[in-house]
Amino acid sequence: MPILNKDMTLCISLAAWPSNIGTRFHNYLYDLLDLNYVYKAFAPTDLAQAIAGVRGLPIRGCAVSMPYKEDVIALVDRMDASARAIDSVNTIVNDDGVLTAYNTDYLAIARLLADNHVPATWSVLLQGSGGMAKAVAAALSDAGFSDVTIIARNEGTGRALADRYDFNWLAAAPGARADLIINVTPLGMTGEHEAVRSFDDAAVAAARMVFDVVALPAETPLVTAARAAGKSVITGAEVIAIQAEEQFVLYTGVRPTPEQVRAASEFSRA
Repeated sequence: MPILNKDMTLCISLAAWPSNIGTRFHNYLYDLLDLNYVYKAFAPTDLAQAIAGVRGLPIRGCAVSMPYKEDVIALVDRMDASARAIDSVNTIVNDDGVLTAYNTDYLAIARLLADNHVPATWSVLLQGSGGMAKAVAAALSDAGFSDVTIIARNEGTGRALADRYDFNWLAAAPGARADLIINVTPLGMTGEHEAVRSFDDAAVAAARMVFDVVALPAETPLVTAARAAGKSVITGAEVIAIQAEEQFVLYTGVRPTPEQVRAASEFSRA
């Protein structure tokens, strides 16, 4: 990484529970590609003030994680089609004080479903109804999935998300089973929920594939249980790598090679 200097471009991330994954991913590529950039993660105490700081400093790019993906909408100037389509933001780009919001989560989910050859005929249980859940639901719908049940305790957001794509909604589903189970909640994430599993043993046993968007830790209790049961698994670390690559391009205008992205992803998890 270049020595800190006055011309260095700053990019940041905002999350309630920051990790080093994005920081290591972006800074690794900045160093590898000899870019005069630096990336830093923050846990904001005041979201509006944090976004005002992005605009005023100016900070080139800002990644947005749970639980701020919807709250930042009122704080930006423009919504790219990727964010507007699902009313959720994970990336903000600052062009001379004009903040444009994007969502690269959708692209990551869509690519992972395609790369793993997940049949659209499979039944799906999607647990969660927040910003990331919106990206997952949109990707499922666009890929042709129709037998999808949203599991969310919040009836307002759960029903709204299900109705948007003509999916089903349940407040809880202890006995529900599906070919593909997807966790899009903080359950299993490092912190207060790290020992909690989002789906029980029976749901894991009945599934053909298990998908956990939680990236820290990469091996969540759900992922560990799925591997032990011999199930195909998609992890949050895979989501992070793809969405971070697209953020990197938005921030820098440089497209790293697949090999460089793979190396950065491995470094970010080390």
